[in-house]
Amino acid sequence: MSFRITGLSPEPFRPLFGLSETELKTQNVLRMVVDDHPGYPDRITLREVPVGETVLLVNHVSMPEPTPYRASHAIFIWEGASERYDAIGAVPEVMRRRLLSLRGFDEGGLLLEADVVEGAGIETVISRLFANPSIATIHVHNAKQGCFSGRIERA
Repeated sequence: MSFRITGLSPEPFRPLFGLSETELKTQNVLRMVVDDHPGYPDRITLREVPVGETVLLVNHVSMPEPTPYRASHAIFIWEGASERYDAIGAVPEVMRRRLLSLRGFDEGGLLLEADVVEGAGIETVISRLFANPSIATIHVHNAKQGCFSGRIERA
């Protein structure tokens, strides 16, 4: 089964880049300087942000559909990131090194199947979930912190 993993579009976050701390606070956003590697996974590039760079800690609605599964959680955005991760059949290293929760949703945003897997074994779970023809997308979350990591679609 061929799959495509994408990070988030940078467009909704660009207006936040370069704002003052006061302006960010009014939008419930926190700027942080990366002080450890790995530890700050960017959701646009799907890379670990290097030490010394800045990230924005924002609340992101990962499941906007009006269902009981509507979801949001805090995520890191690399301040200034402009190139979205988009690859077919390739899993970014940021996912490989974490315990992941994979959640398979139908077209209407209803959860059909889910599993937890070490990132090194993600392809097996992707294949198993997509064996169900009703699953349209898979949302990947970091299992420990619960934050959205990326989206997987059929390629």
